[in-house]
Amino acid sequence: MTFRGKRIPLVYLLILVAVAILAFTVFRPSSDDKERKDLSAVITDVQTGQVERIVVSGSTVDVTKKDQTEYTSRMEPDTSIYMVLSRSATPEQVGAVAIEVKAKGTPIWGYIVYLLPILILVGLLIFFMRRMQGGGSQISAFGKSKARRWTGEQSTGRFDDVAGLEESKTELEEVVEFLRTPEKFVAMGAKIPRGVLLVGPPGTGKTLMARAVAGEAGVPFFSISGSEFVEMFVGVGASRVRDLFTEAKRVAPCIIFIDEIDAVGRQRGAGLGNSNDEREQTLNQILVEMDGFDTNTNVMIIAATNRPDILDPALLRPGRFDRQVLIDAPDSKGRMAILDVHTRGKPLEKDVSLESIAKRTPGFSGADLANLVNEAAIMAARLDKKSIGLAQFEEAVDRVMLGPERKSRVRSVQENRMVAFHESGHALVAYMLKEFDPLFKISIVSRGMTGGYTAVLPDEELSLNTRSYLEKRLAMMFGGHSAEVEIFGEMSTGASDDITRATRIARAMVTRFGMSERMGPRTFGRSGEAVFLGRQVSEQRDYSEKIASEIDDEVRRIIETAHEQARTIIRDNRAKLTQLATTLLDVEVLEGDALRELMASDAGAIPPPDKSAEQTA
Repeated sequence: MTFRGKRIPLVYLLILVAVAILAFTVFRPSSDDKERKDLSAVITDVQTGQVERIVVSGSTVDVTKKDQTEYTSRMEPDTSIYMVLSRSATPEQVGAVAIEVKAKGTPIWGYIVYLLPILILVGLLIFFMRRMQGGGSQISAFGKSKARRWTGEQSTGRFDDVAGLEESKTELEEVVEFLRTPEKFVAMGAKIPRGVLLVGPPGTGKTLMARAVAGEAGVPFFSISGSEFVEMFVGVGASRVRDLFTEAKRVAPCIIFIDEIDAVGRQRGAGLGNSNDEREQTLNQILVEMDGFDTNTNVMIIAATNRPDILDPALLRPGRFDRQVLIDAPDSKGRMAILDVHTRGKPLEKDVSLESIAKRTPGFSGADLANLVNEAAIMAARLDKKSIGLAQFEEAVDRVMLGPERKSRVRSVQENRMVAFHESGHALVAYMLKEFDPLFKISIVSRGMTGGYTAVLPDEELSLNTRSYLEKRLAMMFGGHSAEVEIFGEMSTGASDDITRATRIARAMVTRFGMSERMGPRTFGRSGEAVFLGRQVSEQRDYSEKIASEIDDEVRRIIETAHEQARTIIRDNRAKLTQLATTLLDVEVLEGDALRELMASDAGAIPPPDKSAEQTA
């Protein structure tokens, strides 16, 4: 039975009918409007000869008197009316009355009331039996694969949609060619890698690359996340793996893409509890399925992770994921190509230079650049512009890096001056350092958690940093702290992040990079990895307390040297510092040609120290 498109179970229908019948039986109005009297009144009327006729139906006694008045009475069930009357009336008095006894039949609802408990029990039995049968199908579906499937006709992407990863695309072109013409490789006795592991930071395009491979090959594409294999019940993940590979072999050639495989492929024996047992069984099943492929089975496994160091070694051995393709953050040329892809179909003003935007965004991933273009388009739409200008792209870069501008934050005059001198100190030290990154932008506008920022833009992107470069970076970081002390006589909490990052770099120079002549070219300490978090949470010391003290002394020496270099630059160029801070207080943001002209201009005479500011501070 259905109601408004929904099925009503039989047991619910039976219960509803039973309640209706009981209500009708108990509360139904009586159709008999006769007067009711006690049985003693009937006996008295018979004794006095006033009764003409008595009709008995079950326990109901209907009396008709000689004056044609009628009333009703009741007597005990299974009792004879003759015996009741004979106890008090004479046989002659009883014989004068016409007595009729009717055999009263049970109404239909009476049978239903008696049979209703049996019907309900039968209905419940049928209901639970059907649920058990349906549960069996649900349990079997619980172990089915949850992978999404795209057919070869559906477009999942092309290599043209993936920019900035030319080397990675070259590696994966072999996979595409194998899926298209596997017989060419078989004829030469060659074996294509059964598994390709895409490794790279988040947002660099690993999933996009896998979809492009499927689109170029024109084969079915199965996509699933590693976490979808693991359930609370042991054996479910292994069942889903078997179902996924069975379905893939049925439609081969095809591609199985497992995203975030580190969720299920972590090294075995490192976890705790039953959930780890389930994960390890799932991983074992994946290993068996990958190693059990026939040589002529055209099924390619592509997986993605940003933590290859925690994967099980059996998963990375030859014959499984024996080829790793690095999907790294793009360089300047790659970022320009990615920006070109994401700006297709968007109206851009003539002053927009994708090359300059690409140079301004070192370290940005493909996802960051896509977000940047989208933010610029949103800002242009909010300004009711017909096209996207360079100003919107520059604002979008700041929003992606630091967050939106905090216009509601109101700072006092003194705090504004302190921020201006702090950022001017960073900029002045960066400008005065030789063979350092050129100064690009200074801002005292609050964004996110920052009160202002100073940006330098390297001429070339380098993957290696020298000791001299890191020492100059440390000096620049202490420029804000030194400027506060020089102008206001004391430091503020605004330099806390600078000090934290400087300390981290200085310690890494000593303990990781071997840049200390005193400690020598060696590393100190081994980092520990969390079992479930996959991140460094502790460091195991493999050196003595004496060495630890020497490391602290060397870190202090590096920091003090950089700090003293920054203080010297600030003291020797106090006039330029004041000029720069004063200009910042007026315009809030300095960049490009205006910044370069200001830094190259003559600062004039050195003004006297600001005693009032020192007293106020």
